[in-house]
Amino acid sequence: MSNRFFKIFTIIVSFFFLTGFTPLASFLGPGFTVITSGNIYKATAQLIIDQSIKKKTGKNSLTLVKEELNKKNKKDEFEEEFRNLVERRIKLTRKKLDEQEFKKLVKKRINITRKILNSNNLTQ
Repeated sequence: MSNRFFKIFTIIVSFFFLTGFTPLASFLGPGFTVITSGNIYKATAQLIIDQSIKKKTGKNSLTLVKEELNKKNKKDEFEEEFRNLVERRIKLTRKKLDEQEFKKLVKKRINITRKILNSNNLTQ
């Protein structure tokens, strides 16, 4: 008896999985909600919301959320790359300014030293 029940169950389940007769994934979420919480109203609301999202976007809710997260991650990656680029440019600019300041300081010291040397040469 159980062997016969198992065969019938296997045929029915394979029919659903292999033919695409029903959108099985859209029933799994609400079914799981009913099983775990026992709240049929919550499961029905979940199914209705999933169906309305599918009608509006053509995607199921899981795919829609996944794509939105990918968009956010790409935006975050762009912002991170942009931030790194700006920081590198700021460091290069600071380095160049520091080099220019150093060169000015060296020139000033050289001029002062020349003046001192020239004044010493005059007095000798």
